[in-house]
Amino acid sequence: MMSLEWSSAPVGIDASRWVSRAGCRTVLVATHTIASCQRLLDVIEHVESDPRVQLVFTVAPDVFNHQVQRFLDRLGALTLPWHQAVRERFDLGLAAAYGGLHQLHAPLLLMAHGAGHGKRVRPGPYGGPVLADPPVYGLDAQRLTHGGRVLPTALALSHDHEVEVLRRQCPEAVEAAVVVGDPCVDRLVASLPRRPDYRRSLGVDEQELVVVSSTWGRDGVFGRWPDLLPQLMTQLPPDRYRIAALLHPAVWDAHGHRQIRAWLQDCLDAGLLLPHPTEDWRGPVVAADHVIGDHGSVTAYAAAIGRPVLLLPGLRSLPAAGTPQRLLDTSASRLDPRRPLSPQLALAGEVDRQAVMGALTGRPGEAGMLLRRTMYRLLRLTEPGRHRQSGPVPVPQPDCGRVGHDHAS
Repeated sequence: MMSLEWSSAPVGIDASRWVSRAGCRTVLVATHTIASCQRLLDVIEHVESDPRVQLVFTVAPDVFNHQVQRFLDRLGALTLPWHQAVRERFDLGLAAAYGGLHQLHAPLLLMAHGAGHGKRVRPGPYGGPVLADPPVYGLDAQRLTHGGRVLPTALALSHDHEVEVLRRQCPEAVEAAVVVGDPCVDRLVASLPRRPDYRRSLGVDEQELVVVSSTWGRDGVFGRWPDLLPQLMTQLPPDRYRIAALLHPAVWDAHGHRQIRAWLQDCLDAGLLLPHPTEDWRGPVVAADHVIGDHGSVTAYAAAIGRPVLLLPGLRSLPAAGTPQRLLDTSASRLDPRRPLSPQLALAGEVDRQAVMGALTGRPGEAGMLLRRTMYRLLRLTEPGRHRQSGPVPVPQPDCGRVGHDHAS
């Protein structure tokens, strides 16, 4: 049953009766998942302080949207229910995922929520033809069009290579493409000088920090190798190593926070750092000495800033050609679960960080400026003042690496 909840301000036909500032351009931030919301938070900071602009948020339809409203509440974000958001007009819409976008009434700026567009479109749950060269997810007509209409007014891409993929897969959307680079990698680079602060906040002193990153699904570290974290906790001496697990927010959403903690309780008791999925994962990655990962975005970002990477072997499908994930697949050291783990960490070398960085972003250091320019163009407003450079990510609060005592689900 649809909720009758409806917000009277700051949008709607009677909003002028209630608002204290009238005449603002309205921006709808469509948050589908925790991961997409985290990407959008990097983007909205370039516009939300403008007194001519009013931001409102909504939780868009997605299988992994369970915890988004709670996250937005903690951020203090003004949230419209989805059924109201699709019945209002906005001056700009922002999204980093695809569900329900055809229902929105706004010029839409659409972007990826991870390290570019590296995944292939998977067959549906009931089968279908297996393509020899399946399309790249997010650059395909199924995601970008509806009823013959191109959904994004501006499609933010990280690299010129993606424009060529788009030209092959959805040529009608090429006109909307804007190569802006990657705002996440720019913030990671800006965060590198604060590495000692991130390590201190995680309680890491002279130890080596091993970060285990898992994307969601059966090909991720957590799904494919459930014994890895217990093995690491058992094999790596705690006086030399600390271990942190960064699980994709969709892992938590699919199984439930209580269940994840229960599965990892022995590891937590042994000292595993397990940041809550709403905590910024970039601080631990900057702090890391070693990263064990899979084809998810975090592994690519870690390699780009020079962290030695060990990659989970045996993907069922290769990442798309020309992507940082594909580059890692062909160049990173593989982790062998049958051999002792400590020597493998010691022998893992850095991949070509410049090559990974070059595959991640075609506009290094410029993403904030280019996204800001695009947003103001769509809002039909002049850009105010000078653009601020992307800053470092916040230092986590002490004990943020342990969940369970203050993050009920």
